[in-house]
Amino acid sequence: MAKLDTPWKAKVLTLFPEMFPGPLGLSLASQGLEAGAWALETVDIRDFAADKHRTVDDAPFGGGPGMVMRPDVVSDAIDATAGADPSLALIYLTPRGRPLTQGRVGELARGPGVVLLCGRYEGLDERVLDAHGLDEISLGDFVLSGGEAAAIAVIDACVRLLPGVVGAPESLIDESFEKGLLEYPQYTRPREWQGRTVPEVLVSGDHEKVKSWRRDQAEAITRERRPDLWARYAGGDG
Repeated sequence: MAKLDTPWKAKVLTLFPEMFPGPLGLSLASQGLEAGAWALETVDIRDFAADKHRTVDDAPFGGGPGMVMRPDVVSDAIDATAGADPSLALIYLTPRGRPLTQGRVGELARGPGVVLLCGRYEGLDERVLDAHGLDEISLGDFVLSGGEAAAIAVIDACVRLLPGVVGAPESLIDESFEKGLLEYPQYTRPREWQGRTVPEVLVSGDHEKVKSWRRDQAEAITRERRPDLWARYAGGDG
């Protein structure tokens, strides 16, 4: 993999920088990192706290359980991190954000990189979102302990789309969501396993029949498992 002059950048603002690179230090992401296809920077939000206890949270106005990340501390961390690279997408990972899609991942991967803010506690003071125009993104309708796991997922999804990271770029074409459908079933050797055999069409040598079978399977799986995707696809948005 050729080293790029300007790698794709991932900057992560977190209370737990030791969680990185984590899984990103393995497999394809790690190879891309070592080759210079992308660069990772972690920023400890606590470094921007003003007191000796490095306090980053406080009780919510109006009462209620838990704590909220302070606007002054987080804003200073954003300014110090994003200010040097204003072209990077500024994202806050939160369950209330817009669901992340493969289309959005592609947009981010084609850009210069991302600044990812990892939330903790009960969330972030709303004034920070307003002041910095953060793009709120969610991985799905569930809640994590913090944004770090989500940040790793976002980075991994983007990095694998960068030039040269995946050894066979054509393998990305038929993946789930790329054409508005979930991916068709895959099979490999042995041809028979535990009484189950590979569909005959896949060993027929007829490439057109294989292509047609895969499309039919992708449509059937999408229709059954993701009616929301199927509705968009069948309506002409796929």
